Formats: sequence, C-alpha cells, structure tokens
Amino acid sequence: MQRMRSPLDTSTLLLAALALVLAAVAYLKDPGLPVLGAKAGLSMLAFVLPRMVVALLLAGLMQVLVPQDFVSRHLGQTGGFRGIVIATVAGMVTPGGPMVTVPFMVVLANSGAALPALVAYMTSWSLFGVQRIIAWEAPLLGWPFVFARVVPSLAFPVIAGWLVSVCHSE
Repeated sequence: MQRMRSPLDTSTLLLAALALVLAAVAYLKDPGLPVLGAKAGLSMLAFVLPRMVVALLLAGLMQVLVPQDFVSRHLGQTGGFRGIVIATVAGMVTPGGPMVTVPFMVVLANSGAALPALVAYMTSWSLFGVQRIIAWEAPLLGWPFVFARVVPSLAFPVIAGWLVSVCHSE
C-alpha cells in the first residue's frame, strides 16, 4: 500500500493561496465579507465532514478487503484493454458522489490499478453515473435525452484510457 501524501502538498498550498487572495478581494469589496465567507465555508464543512469521514473509513476498509492481486491482475499493467473496459463498466455502476468515488479510486490505485484503468474509471463515472441518470436526467429530461447523450458517449472512457496507455509510460 502506498503512503498518504503530506497535507501540505502543492495543491493544498495553491488552494490556500487562492483562498487568501479571495479573502483580500472580499475585504476590499466590504470588510465584513471575509467573515461571512468563513462562516459559509464552516457551514459547508459541517455538512460535508461527517460524510467524508464515513467515505474515508469505507475506502480504508475496501483497501484491506479488496484483494490487491485481483485489482493488479485485472486493472493493472497486465490488464491491458480488457482492464480499461472493466474499469469503464465499474465506473458506470459505481453509485455515489465524489466523496465515495475518489476515495475508492485511491483504493484502486493503492491496490495496483494502472493509470489507464483509473482514467477510464473516472471518465466513465463522470459521464454515466447511473444514480444521476435514474434520479435526475431521465425524470427531468426523459429517456430519449438520456439515450441521445449516453449512446454517443459510450466510447469516451475507453478512448481516454487507451490514449493514456499509448501516451504515458508508467
């Protein structure tokens, strides 16, 4: 299993710098806005934090329960095109939002999934989240819209994974 990255990596520092810049802009607009923004942010944190803790616990449990040899065999370097297709299908049927999916991808990566399979998985999940289709798109826009959007897009995750395998050597 891979070690966790430092919490002060480049993306964290970049986000912190962006937050400081936006706080300065807000202060220049109205000195009371940074406090209102901080309260709104803490309110969102209170909403997200319990879900994130549970999602990360689930990810940790999946990491110890999902056999690494299974993941590396089917989604790793030796998985090839078949691994990309398996990851595409898995992304289509994975329920939940990014608080579930991204930790699950970390589990896959730590268990030996190759970059092409991970890209195919995320692309597929982004395009074809079955819960989103059933709960939102079909009821609000109708099945003809769903088919018109989904059918032409079916090849995208496979193409994305394949392009990564061609252009990126691990």
